Amino acid sequence: MSKADDFRRLHHNRLPGDPLVLPGPWDAASARVFAEAGFPALATPSAGVAACLGYADGQTPADEMFAAIARIVRAVDVPVSADVEDGYGLAPKELVERLLETGAVGCNLEDSAGGVLKDPREHAEWLAQVRAEAGGLLFVNARVDVFEYGDGDPERAIERAALYVAAGADCVYPIGVPTRLLPLLRSGIQGPVNVGGQVDGEGPSPAGLGELGATRVTFGPGLQRRAAAALREISARLV
Repeated sequence: MSKADDFRRLHHNRLPGDPLVLPGPWDAASARVFAEAGFPALATPSAGVAACLGYADGQTPADEMFAAIARIVRAVDVPVSADVEDGYGLAPKELVERLLETGAVGCNLEDSAGGVLKDPREHAEWLAQVRAEAGGLLFVNARVDVFEYGDGDPERAIERAALYVAAGADCVYPIGVPTRLLPLLRSGIQGPVNVGGQVDGEGPSPAGLGELGATRVTFGPGLQRRAAAALREISARLV
């Protein structure tokens, strides 16, 4: 079984309360820490990688992002999915080729650009082209940004999710969805659902999010920011 097959398998037949938990490494060292802790797979956060490289979120040049992803993949034996934002304006064929060159087995793709939602049908057509180019070699996690940059209407999120699943997305990620709406989205979305978790103890635990409908839980740049905060505290004591 390939790493891509293994990664896809991890998303299916999960029991309520037992979501796939994917920490987000921002460099090779953090990736090794998470792999050694026993996580079966990892999912890079674009904002966390950007901070590691000295860029603001959304400002990392594509070449540097792909190079960073490749370093993370090389550092561990577990499958790695990569957040590549909105695809950096690349054609589906080039995007897939560059992702596969890094060794990643999955990708996170946003349906917004510059804080503006894309036309959902046009985005679905683009996702279908990505799926066609990737075949079964990439697990496609389609981010739904209705709660981030839209009106927050759960029905609009479900409609977008349906279009993306029909286009071949393996999983959908309604980022920023209020916890109270998770059961509604779960009932209206076919297939795996990614939900953002908290690392500060606020909000439901990963198991709690699973009970509400999450298939997998990721943390965005939360872990990188928590690590940076710890370093600031240590530095303050050393000055």
